[in-house]
Amino acid sequence: MRRTRRCPDGSAALAQCEDRTFRFLQLPAELLGITVESTSPASLPRGLTQSAPILDYAWYPAASIRDAASFCFVASVRECPVKLLDASDGRLRASYRIVDHRERQIAPHSLAFNPGANRLYCGFEDAIEVFDINCPGEGTRLRTTPTKKSRDGLKGIISALSFAPDMSSGLYAAGTLSPSSPSGSNIAIFSEDAGEAPVMFLGAEDRQHGANYGVRASVSQLMFNPARPYLLYAAFRRMDTIFCWDLRADVSQPLATYEKAPRPINGNERRAATNQRLRFDIDYGGRWLSVGDQDGGISVFDLAAAQPDPATGAGENPPQALPTPRATPIMQFDGHRDAVGSVAFHPLRPLLLSVSGSRHFENATSVSGDGTSDDDDDDDTQDADSASASSAIPEKAPAITRSRQRPQPIALDSSVKLWSFEGNRSRIAEDQVPT
Repeated sequence: MRRTRRCPDGSAALAQCEDRTFRFLQLPAELLGITVESTSPASLPRGLTQSAPILDYAWYPAASIRDAASFCFVASVRECPVKLLDASDGRLRASYRIVDHRERQIAPHSLAFNPGANRLYCGFEDAIEVFDINCPGEGTRLRTTPTKKSRDGLKGIISALSFAPDMSSGLYAAGTLSPSSPSGSNIAIFSEDAGEAPVMFLGAEDRQHGANYGVRASVSQLMFNPARPYLLYAAFRRMDTIFCWDLRADVSQPLATYEKAPRPINGNERRAATNQRLRFDIDYGGRWLSVGDQDGGISVFDLAAAQPDPATGAGENPPQALPTPRATPIMQFDGHRDAVGSVAFHPLRPLLLSVSGSRHFENATSVSGDGTSDDDDDDDTQDADSASASSAIPEKAPAITRSRQRPQPIALDSSVKLWSFEGNRSRIAEDQVPT
């Protein structure tokens, strides 16, 4: 399993799997605080198979299992138009095409709805395509960089998009897979009204390179705080740190950073850094942040603690920049036996959903040590007759045989778990997913 996303009202959960399918997670209704009749779990399909690997997907902001018209989501499938799928049966409602200069279909790497739920933003290489939900077909292209050779703007594949939850600002953040260069950052803030022109770029802790110097890593996820829309959080590939910026203050330096444990909780040796996206989530109250790691652990941070006053540094004569506060988890526990690819809070109850799974390859090369044949009886009879002839011929090296089959990945733990923070209960539901 790669990722899971809850329906906005918490009535359903949809997971993205490695076998090119979407799977509805069968979670107990009594634990979610809803009635069985309202969810109708028997009517939901077990899986929705796609024609190619899935790059990204997003629920419609007003989706609810109780409203058939709004119960839908968009999906980005490789070399296919963006699909608006009916979540109840997988039926295609509409498609939105992104075509390059060679008439090829482009599948975006990131999808996001605006707060008004009337526009769909799709990020791909050096551009963002904007679609009107009510008008399927082609959209409006926003270039994030003037030209491919230009060093200005936001360059690379737009790997993450996130809108500020408030309706008034119209701001959204975009990040790329290209690491930040000394002359620019790979995270920019845009406005729906301003179009292609970035409002600002976000910097990192290294102030000596200037305000536009960002984090030297690929952006894997961006998310605004649901309760405080001026706070933006970002996760990066092969990094255990989540950065936070306050858009009201100096964005050339993070407001705070959140670092996971340097070693697994169970005491085993830490695995090598993975390129897999490990997505975090923030509860609707904006207080708790949870994220998994490649060793199966789950960490929970308190966002209200260790955050300085956002007004620090304001004024005509700001004081000297202080070091960025580094927060550590207030809770850690072993959740899975494999990488935790995604976690998701329930919007109404203190529940946390986690999914795990990662590709592991075994050595598919077999070597024949002695090089002998399987017909031992025939070899014994021929050795006596050809002893003199074989003595004059040099012996050949043992043959090395390789399997004709491509190595197939395996998952150490492909499971879904639902965690509760009520009382002393921890794990309350678990679902194993076939691999």
